[in-house]
Amino acid sequence: MVKKRIVIALGGNALGKNLHEQMLAVRETAKAIVDLVEEGHEVVISHGNGPQVGMIQKAMDSLIKNEPQYGKVPLSVCVAMSQGYIGYDLQNALRETLLERSIVKPVSTVITQVIVDEKDKAFENPTKPIGSFMTKEEAQVLMDKGVKVIEDAGRGYRRIVASPKPVDIVEIDTIRTLLDAGQIVIAGGGGGIPVMVRGNRLKGAKAVIDKDFASSTLAQLIDADCLIILTAVEKVAIHFRKPGERWLSDLSINDAKAYMKEGHFAPGSMLPKIEAAVEFAESAKDRFALITLLEKAKEGIAGKTGTVIK
Repeated sequence: MVKKRIVIALGGNALGKNLHEQMLAVRETAKAIVDLVEEGHEVVISHGNGPQVGMIQKAMDSLIKNEPQYGKVPLSVCVAMSQGYIGYDLQNALRETLLERSIVKPVSTVITQVIVDEKDKAFENPTKPIGSFMTKEEAQVLMDKGVKVIEDAGRGYRRIVASPKPVDIVEIDTIRTLLDAGQIVIAGGGGGIPVMVRGNRLKGAKAVIDKDFASSTLAQLIDADCLIILTAVEKVAIHFRKPGERWLSDLSINDAKAYMKEGHFAPGSMLPKIEAAVEFAESAKDRFALITLLEKAKEGIAGKTGTVIK
């Protein structure tokens, strides 16, 4: 097998919904990632943070109600916090799994800032769900307070914030250096900390960048061969959960664009994954994206399962 430079974008199902679930989930996640490392692939890991960043912001909001002297904590700082504590659990689970297989390889988490354009129209139209799912009644309480909420793909209600597209990654040289030194790197957690450039200053933005688009940008900037987007299904389907449902093993860029135009993929769910996969696959010759389950990543790279976009 040809060794590849891979960016793995972990979905929320790989991290659990709270701290206890996360500590258990990362153990299984680490096994799937180390399977690829064991085969000689270079690996960079990014991850989502929807439940975690929502939990952190809720906790911070509760704190200042009782202790107002601490002041409101910006969403960008909450994203940074989530990168730190998810990275802590994930890198330790990876280290333990590597040593169990007699592999000595350092793992580092990079607190990653991602530059966005302050003129991005996404700031005018928030669409990115964050935090835990709510009932309609719970959502209505927030909406009465002016908080933007949407129904999320039939799974319940969630808060929404702006989701601008990533432009560049501030710490990209650090990520490249660690990767070239043979380390496993965890970077771009939660889509990265969204920042806007103001002269020499980086100002945090009230937004959450979609982790799949950030992963695509990261993969392009480190000249990766493959972007693996891990999700809750083994393959991508058209007519999903409808008559005529069809699972796809190979998907050309043109067909993917046609299916998106026809509305086959749910916004906030599979659609951004397909968009990010297409963006990476068409960014350079011989690059491809794979969408599959976490536990099928090794088989997917071997061409045995998953949906390959190229």
